[in-house]
Amino acid sequence: MHILVLMLGLMTVGPALAGADPAKPIKLVVLGDSLSAGLGLSASDSFPSKLQKALQSKGLPIDLTNAGVSGDTSSGGRDRLDWSVAEGTEAVIVELGANDALRGIDPAVTRKALTEIVTRLKARGIAVMLCGMLAPPNYGSDYAAKFNVIYPDLAKQFDVPLYPFFLDGVAADAKLNQADGIHPTAAGVDIIVSRMLPTVEAFLRPLRGQ
Repeated sequence: MHILVLMLGLMTVGPALAGADPAKPIKLVVLGDSLSAGLGLSASDSFPSKLQKALQSKGLPIDLTNAGVSGDTSSGGRDRLDWSVAEGTEAVIVELGANDALRGIDPAVTRKALTEIVTRLKARGIAVMLCGMLAPPNYGSDYAAKFNVIYPDLAKQFDVPLYPFFLDGVAADAKLNQADGIHPTAAGVDIIVSRMLPTVEAFLRPLRGQ
């Protein structure tokens, strides 16, 4: 009787362990705007490409899809979510909101769109990580106060990891941005990746039981 119970237990555990094969590439999508699409950069210098290389160097095999669309808002990302995040995707890094802030879109609209994105991804069993954005100062402190809390609020509400500010260490540094002063150079992307890497690693490793 005890042997039968043990065998049944092993049969139950086996498939779960097989599904957590650390050698199997994690299917990851970066859902974003021009900051992740790599506007003004070669494909190899884009954030998703450099992130994939950095993760692989850490022993995390990644099958990564760059679903960044230049000019996209949070609402735009929501509207294309189903076809941007294919079936079989295991994890999504959401990098949206910069264009909302640049255009002064009502923070309530941004919050609603991001809430729907996270809700729909989690309903599909997909792990989610949020990349935060900060409002530019030209819209005033009231707008910034309403916008900047969106990401920490949602991270807490949905219990998902948050990288507080996607452009941390790069924003407003002319040497690390292209001529428009908004989009990072290849060197700027390197800094973003290096700073974000520990958060992304902690986000992805549990998907392989590590």
